[in-house]
Amino acid sequence: LSGEFDIDGSGAFSVPLIGQLDAFQLTVPEVEEVIVAKLKQGYLVDPRVSIEVMNYRPFYIVGEVKEGGEFPFVSGMHAVKAIAIAGGYTYRANTQRVYITRKGTADEIEMPASQGTAIFPGDVIRIPERYF
Repeated sequence: LSGEFDIDGSGAFSVPLIGQLDAFQLTVPEVEEVIVAKLKQGYLVDPRVSIEVMNYRPFYIVGEVKEGGEFPFVSGMHAVKAIAIAGGYTYRANTQRVYITRKGTADEIEMPASQGTAIFPGDVIRIPERYF
């Protein structure tokens, strides 16, 4: 029972024999455990499940960077790496400030961050303009 399965924006996906599952805010090992538990319910005696993430949602960077836009997420990314991927700061950038908008269980809010803040798939990074 192998295959590639797409997870939608709400974390839902469908697996043969099991049906619809919800992976929202679960880690890869937690999703594996959920699938194993479902397969044990009348399908397999000792199921073994292995999950590999093929593609993450992209992250976005806007503001005072040379080439803003949508970029592919790479595991272990921090704000400074994201800024480098976007070509670095423009001459008008406030290099001391970084703002991140992150989706969560509550409403999306823009929060101050630092260059060392971890970036997650779907984050929107904003680099503000400095004031002279």
